[in-house]
Order: sequence, then C-alpha cells, then structure tokens
Amino acid sequence: MTARTTLLTALVWSVSGAQLAAQPAAGVRAPAVLVNRSPVPGAVEVTLTARPARLALVPGATTEVYAYEGRIPGPTLELREGDRVTVRFRNELPVPTTVHWHGLHLPFEADGSPFHPVAPGEQYDYVFKVRPGTAGTYWYHPHPDHHTGSQVARGLYGAVIVRAADDPLPASLTERLLILSDNRFLPDGSLDLPDPHSPQGRLDFENGREGDVLFVSGETMPTLTIRSGEVQRWRVINVSAGRFYRLALGGHTFLHVGSDGGLFERPVEVSEILLASAERVELLVRGTGPPGSQAVLQSLPYDRYIPQTRPADWNQPRELLTLRYTKEPPIAPVALPDVLRPIPVLESARATATRVMALTQGFINGKAMDMSRVDVTAPLGATEIWQIENLVGLDHPFHLHGFQFQVLDRDGVPEPFRSWKDVVNVPKHQTVRFIVRYDNHPGKWMFHCHILDHEDHGMMGVLEVR
Repeated sequence: MTARTTLLTALVWSVSGAQLAAQPAAGVRAPAVLVNRSPVPGAVEVTLTARPARLALVPGATTEVYAYEGRIPGPTLELREGDRVTVRFRNELPVPTTVHWHGLHLPFEADGSPFHPVAPGEQYDYVFKVRPGTAGTYWYHPHPDHHTGSQVARGLYGAVIVRAADDPLPASLTERLLILSDNRFLPDGSLDLPDPHSPQGRLDFENGREGDVLFVSGETMPTLTIRSGEVQRWRVINVSAGRFYRLALGGHTFLHVGSDGGLFERPVEVSEILLASAERVELLVRGTGPPGSQAVLQSLPYDRYIPQTRPADWNQPRELLTLRYTKEPPIAPVALPDVLRPIPVLESARATATRVMALTQGFINGKAMDMSRVDVTAPLGATEIWQIENLVGLDHPFHLHGFQFQVLDRDGVPEPFRSWKDVVNVPKHQTVRFIVRYDNHPGKWMFHCHILDHEDHGMMGVLEVR
C-alpha cells in the first residue's frame, strides 16, 4: 500500500502504535488507510487494535464506543490481487471478539468467525493471500458468538478495498468510499442498547436494530463536490445492523458497475438501487448537472417489515449527503468502457446437490445456531445450488462465509446478469436460488441472516467443507 492510490496524501501519523495514512477531506472525511509495514513487494503487514474509546458522534456529547485504532469507521485496508497479507490484531476490549473479513475468500483460520474468538488482551494474526479475480469492495467487522450486533453498534467496522492491476475503469476517476451506518442515542449521548427483553429490545430483535441518526463514513449529512462533466466512482458499503438503503440521487442515474465481489461484465444503468445489510455496490456517478447546482443522495422508502412492527416513519425518505457542483466550467466526460471483465459461469448442470434453506423468524430450517452442530457437509471442489426460501413477511439478507456465489433466479425469474455475491436479500415470502463452488479452503463456514439481531439470536448455521 503506497501512494499508488490517488486518495492518499503524504501525511502519515501514529495512532496507538498503528500507522495510518491521512486522506484529504472533500466535504466528507475519507477513512484513514492502514499503512503497510512490509518492505517486501507483494507482502502486506498491518496492525489493527480494537479498544474502548470516547468519541464525539452527535453534537454536544461524547459517546463511549468500541473502535478500531480509535476511530469510527476503522481504517481502510487497501490490498492488491496477489498480496500476501498478515493483519496483526490485538484485542484490548473487555470482551472477546474477532475480525471477520466479510466477503473475502480466505482460509478458515483467517475468517474471523465465532470458531476463533480472541480473548481480551490477546493477539491473533490473520494470514491469507488475495487471490486473482478478488478485486472489489469488502469490509471487516467483529463476529463473536451472539454479540456481533452489539459490537458493530458500538463502532467496530471498516472497509477493505482490493485492487486489480488491470482495472478497466479509468484511473483518472475520482474515487469515493461511502460507508453507510446508523445508530441510536440516549439524550446524554450514550448508545441506546436496550435490554433484549424490554419492548424496544424485542422490537429490535424483530426488525433488526435501526437508528434514527444516519452516518456516511462517520459523518451526518456531509457534502461531496463534483465538477460538471466529471465522472466519479463510488464504493458504497452498508454496515448497518438492520437498515436497508434504497439509494437515489435527484436528477441523476447511476451506472451500476459492481456488487459484493467486484465489477460486472458490463455497466447497468439504474435510477435507484437497493442495498440490504452487508451488501456493497460500485457506482459511477456522472456530473450531468450545471455548475453551482446540487443534488441530494436519498434513501427512499422500502417496506421490508411485517405490518405489526413496521416503524411509523418507514415511508419517509431519508437524506444521506449533498452532491454540490463546483462553479468551474464543465469538462468533457471521460470515455467509459462498455465491457468491464469476464465472469466465469458456474454451470447448473455441474451441481451435485441442491440445499434448501427455509428462513423463519430466528431460525433456519427450524433450527437455532449450535456451535457444536454441523448443518451441511460438502466435499472440497463441489458445486451446489442453494435454494433460500423466506417463509415469513420480513426480508432476510442471506450471507455465506468463505465462498462467493452467483444468483440464478428470484422467484423463478432468471437473474438478468452474472455477478459475484456473498449476500443476497430474500424478500418476504420469496425464494432465491444461487450456485456456489467450494474451492481452495476446507473448514467450517457460517451461513446466516445478516440482520445482526437475527444472527445473534441464532439464525445461523454451519457448512463444513472437507
């Protein structure tokens, strides 16, 4: 990780022993970047510490949180395909934790699942190689058994960006990293984390905990600047425990160029896009407005709830950030490719099994999570189809650890284009089928609903690949 990315500046400082590279603010603060300490080409060695902190998250108060390197979001881990990575993680929290590298294809011991808790005061080295074809936008967060939601709510999350040497998008594009989160606070500024058995706690279990304060990379309603004619590349990550974002930018369309596992084969023009919990998208935003104008990025209403617990304000749009045009004269838009990268087809005819996962409230196939139980076994190298059936009136975003998959169809309607995914939203009373190949890494892998309250209450299972 060097100055090869245009986002980095030369300013480097030390925060509690870990070097971070500052990034210039353009109306919205970009997260710091972990600096590679290894002098060996193709090797990445970084340190990451989780500890309690007190930060100003809302006006007029400070909040006791958990934070990676004393900041929320945590620093970004920048990687390249082919890198050999060592993350030296130290847990200075009063509770056990892990670091799950969400979406990355890596060894079981490096996944950061509940099978490998890191006790208070202990250190754990996450060691893995970034495989070819991995380029994309990922994130990291804790994944301890039954306590993922509370630790993410306290501030433990950060981005991972994997770059390819042959990225087809122009290097001249301004790149933005937008980490979408929400939180809820008591009047004194402390986090509102209710007792699970209280009325609010039971509501959080049903819906997934939502907060009334929305953040973009740790800021509320920030401003981004763009020049007329300019094209920007936005990497967007939904780290919220339960909130979905239906993104729309007034007066603009997006070129949707990538999803969880990186770029598509071709850009897709859309007027809006739905981002379920833990999903990522890559968008090209074209500066079609006149100099001096502005537009607002909103999250439009989306009904993912059952009627009995639907929030009163669910049908109100929420503003996320302002896109402000500079007063400079327009520039000629950069040429964009029609073809991005090939995505190999996972052939359904090669599938040796079909797994049916029935989702109900708090259960998968009628069972709650048991760390001592293996729910599914499969041989290394097998290709399988998973049929995810949502039997209840509440959306469930389904996440598989360790292996990316390709969605085949949704309620029998074929997926219009191929992409690599690790999270797929399964809307209420609908069915989604995907195909997956278990390459390279045996071990025990989690699958679960990524509404974190559902996961923590046991809506999770174990796939053992051997």
